[in-house]
Amino acid sequence: MGERVTVDAIEQEIIYARLLGVVQEMQNALFRTGYSTIIRESQDASCALTDAAGRVIAQQTVLPLHLGAFPACVEGVLAAYDVCEMRSGDAYVVNHPYFGGSPHANDMAAVSPVFFEDQLVGFCGSIAHKSDIGGMAPGSGPGSAREIYQEGLHLPPVRYASAGGISRELEGILRANSRTPDLVAGDLQGQVGCARLGERRLLALFEKYGREAVESSWLRSFAQVEARLREVISAWPDGVYEGEAFLDNDGSNGGRPVRIHVAASVRGDRLRFDFRGCDPQAVGPSNIRPPLVRAACYYVLKCLVDPELPSNAGLAAVVEADFTPGTIVDPILPAAVNTYIPTAQAVVEAALRALAPVAPQRQIAGSGGTGAIALGGRDASGKGFVQYELFGSGLGARNGKDGVSGTSVHVGNSRITPIEIIESEFPVRVRRFELIPDSGGAGRWRGGLGFSREYEVHAEARLSTRLDKHEVAPFGLMGGADGHTGCTRIDGPNGKARTLPSRAGDVPVGAGDTLLVERPGGGGFGDPADRPPEEVLADVREGYVSVGAAREIYGVDIGPDAEGRWQLSGRPGPSTSEQ
Repeated sequence: MGERVTVDAIEQEIIYARLLGVVQEMQNALFRTGYSTIIRESQDASCALTDAAGRVIAQQTVLPLHLGAFPACVEGVLAAYDVCEMRSGDAYVVNHPYFGGSPHANDMAAVSPVFFEDQLVGFCGSIAHKSDIGGMAPGSGPGSAREIYQEGLHLPPVRYASAGGISRELEGILRANSRTPDLVAGDLQGQVGCARLGERRLLALFEKYGREAVESSWLRSFAQVEARLREVISAWPDGVYEGEAFLDNDGSNGGRPVRIHVAASVRGDRLRFDFRGCDPQAVGPSNIRPPLVRAACYYVLKCLVDPELPSNAGLAAVVEADFTPGTIVDPILPAAVNTYIPTAQAVVEAALRALAPVAPQRQIAGSGGTGAIALGGRDASGKGFVQYELFGSGLGARNGKDGVSGTSVHVGNSRITPIEIIESEFPVRVRRFELIPDSGGAGRWRGGLGFSREYEVHAEARLSTRLDKHEVAPFGLMGGADGHTGCTRIDGPNGKARTLPSRAGDVPVGAGDTLLVERPGGGGFGDPADRPPEEVLADVREGYVSVGAAREIYGVDIGPDAEGRWQLSGRPGPSTSEQ
């Protein structure tokens, strides 16, 4: 067995499709066995297969940034353990951003080596968010963190399981450092289980087709992805293209926006991203490590070239990048990193703006970004809880299409937890969950709307937020208006209101308080005066745009007919842009 090596191009495609299927099966298993809402509902996890060196063979793109994290995690394992020390049935875990590739402490990678005929042929792995891994605040994501040691327990690459079972000692350490020990242990065991499933499926392919045929199938896919990208890049005009985006602040400097700058250099079929013009590393937790920045660049290339390209090492072969140590995109240990995702979104938007001249048909206005909240404490029974939720926003309008409302944007790509799950598992009641009219930037194509989510809190708790765009609005393009900014507010039963910054840490919330989270809308694209009146009318009927905004911003007069249904009354006069 394992000696067949002669396969044609069609059979190689079949083999690679089966490799993608293995990853999908691993991912389905992980989501279905998740203990925490963050895994089974929000689906904040990815699975992948890598080769023996850590190059990604296949990853179902749930979270694009993990395409950069997986190789760094495997490289960390290989640096800590010789291959001769590894055995079939092993599982190694790492969640250290600097000694591996984990985005932050919550994101724990579990990777298992795969041996065929006593040779290491690859790794099956997953990266999954843990609801709480210790640190100074419930959820392990405090906006007030100043170093990673305040963000929770960090594990360098370490063996967690073997053929004999899970390490009781290591699991004991994990349990002792989490406010939700059963959830953390259960989710991690699910990660080990999906890796074992992937190992069985991968070995079955090796047995059927032979090692050389299976490996040649993924090498062929690497080469195809790289060739496709280089073909398109070579058609772009040579030059240096610059773009930038901004974060609200670095968490400590009184509100000064933080600049993400990229210079994209095109030379023939080569593309290099230069991030050396970014601001210094943040004092707060907004820093992001280079493996994730590179993955954000992979995402940008897929958006501009072909969204259907496989997510594998072919992308990494094309992206070249430069960094300056000590900046927000290349921080120095122990800089805090728990709020990396808004920074990743800014990296994407800066890169998309930079490359807009070479792919004008793919331009997109600014989005409201991705964020999270963590509300933790003890319920009426005395049991600890951490309500960890991921939020999208409004997507920016595109050249030719309105932005999508209330959705995951760019590299966020996770799901919001259903109200029924939130209310059944945590001591809160969701009072409102609705789109915010007029929050999308006006334009020929309107930005997607943000949303509001309001909670009535029934237990003493502590809140941390990992949000952005409360100060810096999502930008409009080509005459389009900016989207509306976001807001987080706590209203007490006595009527006293507290407005929080976009990144806050360990804020007390009382039983009976109301927590309001308003997510930003996306920017508009093109002159609002060019939007057809019929589309403005449809927006009013859907509740996306108010009657007042239709008149004042779009110059479209709308009123009720005899039955109370909105209808066009004409354009009242020249729009602001025409005066």
